[in-house]
Amino acid sequence: MTIPGPIDPPARLLMGPGPISAYPSVLRAMSAPLVGQYDPFMTHAMGETQELYRQVWGTTNDATVLIDGTSRAGIEAALVSLIRPGDRVLVPVFGRFGHLLAEIAERALAEVHTIETAWGQVFAPSAIEEAIVRVRPTLLALVQGDTSTTMNQPLGDIGAICAKHGVLFYSDATASLGGNDFEADAWGLDAATAGLQKCLGGPSGSAPLTLSERAVEVVRSRSKIEAGIREDGDASASDFVRSNYFDLGMILDYWGPRRLNHHTEATSMLYAARECARVLLLEGRDAAIERHRVAGAAMLAGVEALGLVVFGDVAHKMNNVVAVEIPEGVPGDAARQALLEDFGIEIGTSFGPLHGRVWRIGTMGYNARKDAVLTTLAALEAILRRFGAAVPAGAGVEAAADVFAGRG
Repeated sequence: MTIPGPIDPPARLLMGPGPISAYPSVLRAMSAPLVGQYDPFMTHAMGETQELYRQVWGTTNDATVLIDGTSRAGIEAALVSLIRPGDRVLVPVFGRFGHLLAEIAERALAEVHTIETAWGQVFAPSAIEEAIVRVRPTLLALVQGDTSTTMNQPLGDIGAICAKHGVLFYSDATASLGGNDFEADAWGLDAATAGLQKCLGGPSGSAPLTLSERAVEVVRSRSKIEAGIREDGDASASDFVRSNYFDLGMILDYWGPRRLNHHTEATSMLYAARECARVLLLEGRDAAIERHRVAGAAMLAGVEALGLVVFGDVAHKMNNVVAVEIPEGVPGDAARQALLEDFGIEIGTSFGPLHGRVWRIGTMGYNARKDAVLTTLAALEAILRRFGAAVPAGAGVEAAADVFAGRG
């Protein structure tokens, strides 16, 4: 066989719904030397990372850790550890990733109930409460920001509803954390998970997770420790978590004072996750969210100035991604490919009923900045013209620049 050369990816500006271009300091952190998983430097870095993510999540939860794997690994760890077979789980679905939560809950042998609203809309708290009263679930699983539709589900009133009815409250904040408000404690979250590859500005491969004390009680009640590391006095529940890798009880023992071996921590991804949180908190959490809001507002103004129709309820759009209807007569996939090949800029389409109907353009993490937005709009205008769309010259860049200048 022919041995390939060193990896040498092309230069890309990732302006889709994620993954995005990582912060340079995150890439540098990933190149730092490896140490052993119980090296004092390593365990200290783990502790630092936990404290950083408590601030990112807006929580005092001791059980704040990383799951080694993509954001979906975090979702699965939370759901398989919190759901006992036969538990009723309610999933409000307003896009592709609500369907994902329902599927994972089903695989965890839950009795899954869903409510749905049109893609491009979100749920009123009253609709969720009505379903909770009707279904009487053990757990509510709710996406905050669903990139398939770009919608941001308000969570502020949901925690109190769940507490009133004795329901655990889990949210998937993969697409939203770091670029939109998220207050785990103030909003009454029992569990939340995310990924690095969107507003946090890192690579996919590590999933920040936080659990309330109530959620930890559920996890601990399902405790099972492997025979090879079990100590005297360790109990084993009969309804233990059916996944070994995603058993949050064992993961908490690995991250906690016992340091019971579970897996070998993904050292370079720990460095990346630590740096993502450090960069965010150095900027200031509120400042980072405001930067995402301004960049998102600029992109929104730009695409509207080009005459593109924005999909969904703009009042509930995430700060960090916008979906636009592909103009009639423009071949969506061919235009995206031309944007990639000629300008090195990636944007996305969507899934299911929106595939081929919309483009999704992201402004998140390292790319939530003026030059990235203006460059993307200028390139998009050129591509639209090439494929026959009548767009006003320079209008997108001018409208976005006005927003950045405070005139929009």
